[in-house]
Amino acid sequence: MFINFLLFCRFRLGRTVIYSTVKSPGGYLGTQEGKNLPVVHCVRGTPGWEIRSELDALRTEEAIDKPTFGSTALGELLKTWDTQSKENGETGIESVTLVGLCTDICVISNALLVKSFLPEVPITVDASCCAGVTPQSHKTALEAMKMCQIQVVGEAA
Repeated sequence: MFINFLLFCRFRLGRTVIYSTVKSPGGYLGTQEGKNLPVVHCVRGTPGWEIRSELDALRTEEAIDKPTFGSTALGELLKTWDTQSKENGETGIESVTLVGLCTDICVISNALLVKSFLPEVPITVDASCCAGVTPQSHKTALEAMKMCQIQVVGEAA
C-alpha cells in the first residue's frame, strides 16, 4: 500500500497506530486532483500499493482508505476516541505524531486536519520520516506546519 502517513496516538496507557492508504477513485484523471496531479497512483492491487510487513506489524487499527489528501474520517475517529476516553474518566488523546509521504501534500493536509479536530492536543510531525515532492516543498510544508503550532522534529541541521 502507498502509505500517506502513519499516525501514532498516545494515550495515558498506551499508543494506537493507524495508517492511511490512498484509494485513487475510478476516473481519477477526471477529478480535480487528477487534473492537477495527472499521475495515476495508489491503485489497489498494483505494485507499490501493498504495505510492508514491518510497518503492518505496528498497526493497531484498521487502515483508513482516503480518496484524497486529507481524511475527515481520521479527524472524526480521533475526536470520538478523545471524547470517549474523557467520558470514561481518562485523559483522552495526549499527543499525535505523523510521518509519511508526501510532506507537502498528504502529511500537511492531515496534520492540519487533526489540529482542527483536536486543537488542544500536541501534534508532531517527524521530518526525518517524511519526504516531499521536492526538498524545497518538503521544507516549505514543515515551515507552514510550524506556523500552525504543529511541532516539527527530526529536521536535518
